[in-house]
Amino acid sequence: MTSGWRYRFASVSGAVVLTAVAVTVANYPAIQDAFAMVPFLGRPAPTVLSNGELTFALLTMLAAVFVTVWPLFKPQPRRTLDTIFLTEKRLGVALLGMAALGYFDYTFRLPRSTLLLTAAALSALLPVWMVAIRRRPSQQSRAVLVGDDTEAMRDLLEATDLPVIGYVAPPSPYQREGAPSRGMADGGRLEQTSAFGEMSRLGGLSRLEEVLVEEDVDTVLVAFAESDRAEFFGALDTCHEYGVSVLAHRAHANHVLTQGIKDSEELVEIDLEPWDWLDHVAKRAFDVAFAGGGLLVLSPVIAVIAVALKLDSPGPVLYSQERTAEFGDTFTISKFRSMVPDAESETGVKLSEEDAGGVDPRVTRVGKVLRRTHLDEIPQLWSILMGDMSVVGPRPERPELDADIERGVEDWPSRWFVKPGLTGLAQINDATGHEPDRKLRYDLEYIRKQSFWFDVKIVIRQVWQVLGDVVATIRSRSSE
Repeated sequence: MTSGWRYRFASVSGAVVLTAVAVTVANYPAIQDAFAMVPFLGRPAPTVLSNGELTFALLTMLAAVFVTVWPLFKPQPRRTLDTIFLTEKRLGVALLGMAALGYFDYTFRLPRSTLLLTAAALSALLPVWMVAIRRRPSQQSRAVLVGDDTEAMRDLLEATDLPVIGYVAPPSPYQREGAPSRGMADGGRLEQTSAFGEMSRLGGLSRLEEVLVEEDVDTVLVAFAESDRAEFFGALDTCHEYGVSVLAHRAHANHVLTQGIKDSEELVEIDLEPWDWLDHVAKRAFDVAFAGGGLLVLSPVIAVIAVALKLDSPGPVLYSQERTAEFGDTFTISKFRSMVPDAESETGVKLSEEDAGGVDPRVTRVGKVLRRTHLDEIPQLWSILMGDMSVVGPRPERPELDADIERGVEDWPSRWFVKPGLTGLAQINDATGHEPDRKLRYDLEYIRKQSFWFDVKIVIRQVWQVLGDVVATIRSRSSE
């Protein structure tokens, strides 16, 4: 089966038909009676749904399967075992969701016996179907260069044996000023510079989707100077949508997006599905629940802190500052003010509140307590609720500090692949921006391992540390 709409139709229709057949057959009285004879699993007594109940339960099951198996409907070339494992994983999520509906006494839930029979049938049949129709590499490969880094493009051309039919890139770095055009300005085939011989420019990045379809491309060679920007991820998303493999030169590849790079490999494949969308949904749900619950529970504490800050020193309650967000963008972060107003103007040095040590005279009395107990971070729960931050992720830095560190730490922008966090693996291991190499190692380890349960473990450790700091602060204040 080829890629494109024929694959999509076959995958969707196959999943629908197999699910419908599995549920319908499992509901037959004879099948239910036979299943009742199975020790333990056959109890309680089997239940045969009526036509109305069966229809509604079937539609619910189809919806659960369709939503969870959605990534398999894209014509992404996969190995046989990868296809099987991914299908089983997605089915497990769908069946777990159906079981949860039954646990909460859903009116038209699938009976336990029908659900188990359906699970067994789909686990055996759906992976076979997905393997049978999966997209296979074409016999004659067609590749294009995509990016804006001429050096990386040269390295790719020297390392690959694939027939490269052209390149897709912004025009400015590659087109000679005043060079004649053999077509339209945007998307026409433009004369290439001598660096790439007579290779044609197939258009700008906005035409990548059209190029993949019109030129029947099955491999993209990416050569972006900065692999942490939206243009890079937009190109990857387009390739994933159309089932196109993506290769990069190992000298220019970002290790966050590649796995198992060997010294003998010049070209490495970029993982187009590094993070499961279900993990993203769970992470966002956790963020909203944590931030919303935290603001609600801590509302009396917030009021007390606001009053204490006003009584302790004049000035605003909150301190705001620009920080680096996902993909190198910026956002405004807020904290409870722990320093005197205009502390930076007194010295002429642009200083973050978290840069000021506890002995700094500009730190207020209340500010010292807030910093020691980490209560000054509470307003960031609002940034989490608004989606600018996550509970767990690399700690956001000031843009100017990021720029300074980036000059000395080459992979520093790799931290921007995910949302910044209130806490993170680096924070619970006491790695700060003063040790950028060590902090980066922890941040990249988190990006590779991130999952819902990994976030929960980090949050538990952070809360435990905060409680310890609060207790230590109370003891030190009481002893004074």
